[in-house]
Amino acid sequence: MKKVCILLAVVFVSMWQIFYYQKESSRGFAGVFARDVELFEKPKVALTFDDGPHPYLTDRLLDGLKERGVKVTFFMLGKNIKENENTVKRVAQEGHLIGNHSYSHPEFHHMNEADICAEVAKTYNLVYEATGKETEFVRPPYGEWRDSYGCNLDMIPVLWTIDTEDWKTENVDAIVNHVADRVKENDIILMHDYYESSVTAALRIVDYLLENGYDLVTVDELMLE
Repeated sequence: MKKVCILLAVVFVSMWQIFYYQKESSRGFAGVFARDVELFEKPKVALTFDDGPHPYLTDRLLDGLKERGVKVTFFMLGKNIKENENTVKRVAQEGHLIGNHSYSHPEFHHMNEADICAEVAKTYNLVYEATGKETEFVRPPYGEWRDSYGCNLDMIPVLWTIDTEDWKTENVDAIVNHVADRVKENDIILMHDYYESSVTAALRIVDYLLENGYDLVTVDELMLE
C-alpha cells in the first residue's frame, strides 16, 4: 500500500510538471508570435516627392508628416536648393531621405552623357553642401535613365509604381482615390511637393495608408532590405 501511494504521488508530481511546462511554453510562444506579427505583418509603401523644395509648401508637408510620425523621400531639383537651404536641412534633420532629381529637370534623351552627369553632379554637390550627406538615389526626370550614365557617383536609379499625376489634375479627391484604388505592398508612389493640392492630398493619403495598416518607409528601407 505504501508503494502504491508513493507511485501515485510521483505520477501526480510528474503530471503537474508537464502541465506547468506546457502552460508556460504556450505563454512564451504566444508572446513571440504576437511580437512577430507586430513587427512583420505591415506591408511597406514608400511615398516620394519630386521637384522641391518649395519655398513654403515643403515645410507645410513636413509639418504634417511630423505630426503623423512618418518618413518619406524627397527627390530634389538642384535649382530649388540654393534659396531653400533651411528646408533642405530640415528634411535631413527630421529623418527623411533626400534623393537627386537633376538640377533643372531636362529631358535626358536630348542630351549627351557629359551634360547629364553634370546635371546630376551639381545637385549632388548642393545637397552635400547643405546637409553634409551624400545622395545615393537618383530619380531621372521623366523616368529616363540608362545604367551607362553612371556618372562616377554610384547612384541607384529609382522610378515608381504609382504615378498620382497630381501635377496634372491638381484635384485632391482624384489624387487620393487614385492611390486608394491601386496601392499594394512595396509600391513606390510618385507625388510632388510643389502644388498646394498635392500637399493636401499627400497628408490624406498618409492617413489612409496608416488607417489601412501600411507602414510608410523611405526608399532605401524599401529597396535595400
